[in-house]
Amino acid sequence: MDNCYIHLPDNVHKIIATLQAHGHEAYAVGGCVRDSILGRTPGDWDITTSAMPEETKALFDKTFDTGIEHGTVTVLLGKVGYEVTTYRIDGKYEDSRHPSEVTFTRNLRDDLLRRDFTINAMAYNEKDGLVDIFGGLNDLNAKTIRCVGNAKERFSEDALRILRGIRFAAQLGFQIEDETRRGMSELAPTLQNISAERIQVELIKMITSDRPELLREAYVLGLTKVFLPEFDEIMCTTQETPHHMYTVGEHTLHAMSNVRADKILRLTMLLHDMGKPALKTIDEKGTAHFKKHAVESERIARTVLKRLKFDNDTLNKVTKLVFYHDYRMPATARNVRRAMNTIGEDLFPYYMEVRRADVMAQSMYLRDEKIKNLDEIEKIYGDIISAGQCVSLKDLAVTGRDLIAAGITPGKEIGEKLNQLLDLVIDNPSLNTKETLLKYL
Repeated sequence: MDNCYIHLPDNVHKIIATLQAHGHEAYAVGGCVRDSILGRTPGDWDITTSAMPEETKALFDKTFDTGIEHGTVTVLLGKVGYEVTTYRIDGKYEDSRHPSEVTFTRNLRDDLLRRDFTINAMAYNEKDGLVDIFGGLNDLNAKTIRCVGNAKERFSEDALRILRGIRFAAQLGFQIEDETRRGMSELAPTLQNISAERIQVELIKMITSDRPELLREAYVLGLTKVFLPEFDEIMCTTQETPHHMYTVGEHTLHAMSNVRADKILRLTMLLHDMGKPALKTIDEKGTAHFKKHAVESERIARTVLKRLKFDNDTLNKVTKLVFYHDYRMPATARNVRRAMNTIGEDLFPYYMEVRRADVMAQSMYLRDEKIKNLDEIEKIYGDIISAGQCVSLKDLAVTGRDLIAAGITPGKEIGEKLNQLLDLVIDNPSLNTKETLLKYL
């Protein structure tokens, strides 16, 4: 017990008080307790209780059986649902994911003992204060990720905890304690039992945290070898070129840290150079070249994103940005309009962020010139947007209907003519009037 004070939301307090008034124990538990102590706003509030699921249901008007076989009932107050779970002991885990059976218990300690990390194994209510049996508060203060009890046992129960540990370290800025790291490394191969969807969720949380470079830790401990072997390849690929000072992998980690914490951008930086290992050549002077690596990187990015079951919108945006990440141009208005048309108006600002992050993760060689070029492109892009210049068919002053009215036969020719007119307008925006374009036809 500890005298730490946490402000419970009214509904959480109400659920706990209702259970207590009927002779049951009840506490807020897990991540919400951890985040409250850290001064972060919890995403949701979980409640654990000595009451059996049927006893919980009897006390509230609106409940749903969300995971009743595991003791979880969702209590609905207003429009918000709160998960209330009976204290439980998990049976043997036979697939690194699910307990073969769940036994309900009336003992809070037994319930906390099955949780993953000490910082997630604390419970709280206003009557008893903080219940911290495994030193979670000390570990929070020491900024340490440590398993509850035996690390190998915890990771054997659910292999996803291995990735969760690194994700928490990345999100919270914590270190992973040695025995916990050893357990992660030894049980890394069991990650192959975890579904792609669950791995995807953890990977995104990790790389959109303030420390995406903690993916390096996942590599060192042998985790990426299981779910992202392409990353292991780039970690051992050197770049003997004046433009680079890191291996492809270290360059990738720096590039991820250089871009804002957006899912599309961080995934693009993670995957943008994956094609380099396969295409590396060294010339007679000992300089490395990676010709056409963007094409190969796009192919690998598509494979990785499909394997990790990403949605099509993410897949399409990321692969396109990977394909164009090395698309360079002299800073002229015509070039920028052409690039906006090729890459897409919606993705062009992302492309600019990708280029900047890439340059900032390279060596100092020609860096000032590269940044100056990007600054100029950025300025021209701003001018194009404020002038409302046409870079795609939707802004062209004529439509297919106009062409048909002007006597062109409906069919394939319409599309070809529109694209010819768009080409003209991209080169010279002043031509984008209906009168001029129809006269040109």
